[in-house]
Amino acid sequence: MSETQGCTGNCESCSANCDSKQPQDLHIPSGEFSDIGKVIAVVSGKGGVGKSTVTSLLASAVQSQGFSAAVLDADVTGPSIPQAFGIHQKAQADETGLLPIETKTGIKIMSVNLLLEDEESPVVWRGPVISGVIQQFWKDVAWGVVDYMFVDMPPGTGDVPLTVFQSLPVDGIIVVTTPQDLVKMIVKKAYNMAGLMDIPVIGLVENMSYVSCPDCGKKIEIFGESKAEAVAAELGVPVLAKLPVDPVTASLIDKGAVELADTDGVMQAVEAIKNFGK
Repeated sequence: MSETQGCTGNCESCSANCDSKQPQDLHIPSGEFSDIGKVIAVVSGKGGVGKSTVTSLLASAVQSQGFSAAVLDADVTGPSIPQAFGIHQKAQADETGLLPIETKTGIKIMSVNLLLEDEESPVVWRGPVISGVIQQFWKDVAWGVVDYMFVDMPPGTGDVPLTVFQSLPVDGIIVVTTPQDLVKMIVKKAYNMAGLMDIPVIGLVENMSYVSCPDCGKKIEIFGESKAEAVAAELGVPVLAKLPVDPVTASLIDKGAVELADTDGVMQAVEAIKNFGK
């Protein structure tokens, strides 16, 4: 008896391992009041590499070019996007759904910190609850028209990244890393997870790559020699930016004014995102 005899066409309920069995599309459609273009996830294999900073700079750069940008803060237990943009008010809702908060330049933001009574309260939730929140941010928020949505991911390869990659139609990922010796392992973890989920890697951004001497302008590699090019070449992806340790940017983020930061360093990454998939 062949595997296809008696086939009902419902692969989800079928235990047969036949050639015609197709993987199920688990993507959740966005809400009725959302028209979202490209979805770009910003990921890292570990914490503390400046992923939220890169996300904020990318969104600011895109918005400054006349496109509409949004940030979905998927780092539910460690949300820092609202602070970077100086947002402390609470999200509201109307008949269209939950409404994102707009920054001074019009970037749309949704984060768990916009829903908590006290933004300093810890989010002590188990994985399935956090995953459900991410899905709600995607389908229950009335995002309106968004050209580029950036998803600020938590570090690692756990429940939330899996939920984002399975539930959201992610077009590609940007991997953020730093120059330390762990870089190869960090990048490969993120790269391999993207491969498992069949999501392309747009490129790497090396943060904290160097410090510029304020007197002579010399680049000082305080965290060691950059390994970004070697790792990128091995994986077959480009290095899109090497960002310095910049006290000015750090100060602006602390003040909630990241939109005033210099975004020249991420413009190559922005162009790669805009041209990706064409």
